[in-house]
This record gives sequence, structure tokens and C-alpha cells, in this order.
Amino acid sequence: MPWWDLRSVFVFKNFRCFSQSQNGLSQRLETSAGFSQLFRPLIAHKKHQQGRMRDAQPGSHAVNVRSVTVASYTVRSHGITVARTHLNDWLILILLLGIVVLLNAIHPFYRFVGKDMMEDLKYPLKSNTVPIWAVPVYAVLLPMVVFLLLYFRRRDVYDLHHAILGILFSVVVTAVITDAIKDAVGRPRPDFFWRCFPDGKEVYNKWGDVVCHGDKNVVREGHKSFPSGHTSLSFAGLGFLSLYLSGKIQVFDCRGHVAKLCLVLLPLLLASLVAISRVDDYWHHWQDVFAGGLVVAALCYLQFFPPPYNDQGWATYAYFRMLEESQGTALAANGENVNANNTCNAEVQIESRQNDRNNDTFTGISLSGDSGPTVEDLESGRS
Repeated sequence: MPWWDLRSVFVFKNFRCFSQSQNGLSQRLETSAGFSQLFRPLIAHKKHQQGRMRDAQPGSHAVNVRSVTVASYTVRSHGITVARTHLNDWLILILLLGIVVLLNAIHPFYRFVGKDMMEDLKYPLKSNTVPIWAVPVYAVLLPMVVFLLLYFRRRDVYDLHHAILGILFSVVVTAVITDAIKDAVGRPRPDFFWRCFPDGKEVYNKWGDVVCHGDKNVVREGHKSFPSGHTSLSFAGLGFLSLYLSGKIQVFDCRGHVAKLCLVLLPLLLASLVAISRVDDYWHHWQDVFAGGLVVAALCYLQFFPPPYNDQGWATYAYFRMLEESQGTALAANGENVNANNTCNAEVQIESRQNDRNNDTFTGISLSGDSGPTVEDLESGRS
């Protein structure tokens, strides 16, 4: 059994890791094929699909299983069907984008900020280390490039479509939640003092609340500290990518290949560095960056893909449904062919028997038992 076999399962799923280590101890003496083949499951799914479907269908020798499992579902052959099936999802996604625009246009809640509160809000006003335009580049476009590369390898339009739709939902839903909480909470940023009083001259009303004379847009942005938009969107997109890679390379296969784990943790590391930069730039308090979008990413991922620790975590639910339907069609067609062949054989046998009877009747010979004289009787003159 090669080590890259995709029968992975997480350690807490029925403790199969321990049973595999005990039952297959003699088979674990195989040597790894080298680091260059470490991520072979990522690019060699077709062979695994054939093996999986043959194991999953006992008695399927009567059907050409190979012709079913290697069938590719491309954009040209199944793209329109997939798009029509999920048309409502795309419409909802557009609606959510409109809600995001609306939430960014309205004013947040202007929380009371007294003079004694300004001691924690006098950090320097700095520019962003990670600009806002860079967030969709590394959180959305970069994962899509990975999805496209895998599509050109596997030719699975279901994987491509569901991955793109899933990551867009992950980012957009996270943006709606983040912006809604920002507007409702209205927490001042650490650099709020210099946003409110750019000249350093403090002004308060009779209740002790600030009277800002800075730029209105800058002041409004200063009331959107909690939660961090950069952080939540980064974990929503890169967290989805991490889950996607976990399923594709079967990182939870109980074989302990640390290089797989490093590849999966790399997107999460990038998102964590973005979160740290938000605190270093004094745009957010440390509590703001802990409310990320990783939970939303997991929920959106599980809508289309099995869990990464599952045996079938390397493909979508829709892909396996299509394989089942294809195999069902092939089995039905094979059964019809078998019935047709049996019918034809039976007809040939009946016709052959009728021809034999006709020939026997024509020569005056009967083959129906002892009802007539035999050839020997005719020759000896007994009849």
C-alpha cells in the first residue's frame, strides 16, 4: 500500500489511527518515495478515485468502473448546469455585497469619550502597513489562483465552482458581520485623539464628551475599532484556503508528514501577521484582532466539502453524487445489455431447435423419444 493512499481520518474519529497502527503494522515498513512525492495526493487524484470507487462497489466487475471514475466534469461540459443549479446562491451573494456597501456608508455609533478615557487613545496616527486594497488580493484572488491550478490538473468543475463560491461567501458574510458590529459598537481606535484633535487642542462639551474638529471621514473611521476588518477578512479567505488544502493533500492521514502541516499552516500564519500589523499600526486594540472570520470560513467550507479529516475530504459532495449517478446509470445500462444478450441467446437457441425439428420432420426422423422408428429399425427392415 503506497503511503499517499487517501484513506485519511482524524485521530478522534473512532480511534482508527490506533487500529490502523495495530492491524497494519507489517505494512508500515514501506519507505517514503522522497520529499518530491510528499504532496502527490494534491496532483494525482484520478488514480485514487479509481481505487476508491472499485473498493466502494463490491461486485462491480460487470461494469467498466474505470470509464466511470476517470470521467472529468469540465466547465464546457457541466459549467452551465452547475451555474444554473446555484443561481440563487449567486443572487444572494450579490445581495450581501449590497449590504456591505450600505453598512460602510452609514455612520457608526458615536460612543461617549471622556477626557479621562483619552489616556489610552493617544497613540500616533499612522498609515496602514497592509492597505485595504491588498486584502482582496491575498484573501480572495490568491486562493482562486490555487483553485484554478487544481482545476487544470483534475478537470473538476464542481471543485472549482464550489471553492470559488465558498470563499466568496466566507469573505462577504464575514464582511457583513464585521461591519454590522463595527457600526453597532462604535469603539474608538487607539489613535482616536489625533483623529478628533489633529492640532492637539482638546475640546469637550458640558457633559464631558469630546467635540471633534478633525476631518469628518477620519473621525467616523476612528469609531470602527472593534472588530478588525483586515483580520476577519484575512482569516475568512486564508482560513478557507487552509481548509481546502487540508482536504486536498489529506494532512490528517495519521502518517505524521510535517511538511503537509506546514503547507496548511502557511495561510494562517499570513493572516496572523496581518492581525499583528493592525495592532502595530495603532489602528486596533489587541482585543479587536481576536474576533476573526475563521469560524465563518469553516462553516462555508463544510457547506460544499466534507471535513478535511474525512476519507472523502479531497473532493466535493457534488462530485461523489455525480459519481454515484454515473455508476448507477452504467449499472443500469449494463443490466439492460445483459438482459438483451440473454434474450438474443434464448431466441437463437429456440430458433435453432425449431430448425432442427423441421429438418428432422423433412427426413422422416423424430427426435421426441420413442414415439417413432429409429434409424437402426429403418435400416434393418423392422418397421
